[in-house]
Amino acid sequence: MTQTLAADAATPRGALAKIEHILRSQNGGDTSAEITLGDLSDAMEERAFGLLLLILALPCCLPFVYLLPQLVALPMVVLAWQMAMGRRAPWLPETLRKRRLPVEGLLEVVDRTRRYGGGFVERLAHPRLVGLTGDRGTRVIGALLVVPCLSILVPLPLTNTVPGFGVSLAAVGLIERDGLFVIAGLLVGLAWVLLLAIGGPALIYFLVDYFFR
Repeated sequence: MTQTLAADAATPRGALAKIEHILRSQNGGDTSAEITLGDLSDAMEERAFGLLLLILALPCCLPFVYLLPQLVALPMVVLAWQMAMGRRAPWLPETLRKRRLPVEGLLEVVDRTRRYGGGFVERLAHPRLVGLTGDRGTRVIGALLVVPCLSILVPLPLTNTVPGFGVSLAAVGLIERDGLFVIAGLLVGLAWVLLLAIGGPALIYFLVDYFFR
């Protein structure tokens, strides 16, 4: 009993704290090193889908973060698809498992997320509508998350930030078993993609007509 309580006390509370703890505990605490996606996935164990999606989505929704969004977009699509297929734990092909990410860069993203209000948003999350994050609900969530994740994969303006924020909210909901956060994240991500799909061609037509008429 005492050991269980000690283990619970040693476990960081909150999604960002969990991610920071995992990153700092890798490579003997050497934050200047890199970590492979495979090692990161293995270290996350319980709720790995939510934690992995969150840490991969954060660089996409923060301003002035370069290179990382291009590295993480494809793994996000793969993870969302696996959730839709009903997998209980993430599986990454060897090419993605070997993809290396800078630990220091990821820690900076976590810190900036806190400073931009992510810590406050995270504290609002708690178990609500937990049925939505069960096995069946997770499959539906994964299928819907594929859409904003594919948007992040597109290397065009306006396709990264808002969908990344939506995926981040949904990921926090998965981690904290908060169905309200999941719904909010899906609404944000899907609504923005729908807006781009409808308004994007109209904007392109307007610009072409304006400059070349």
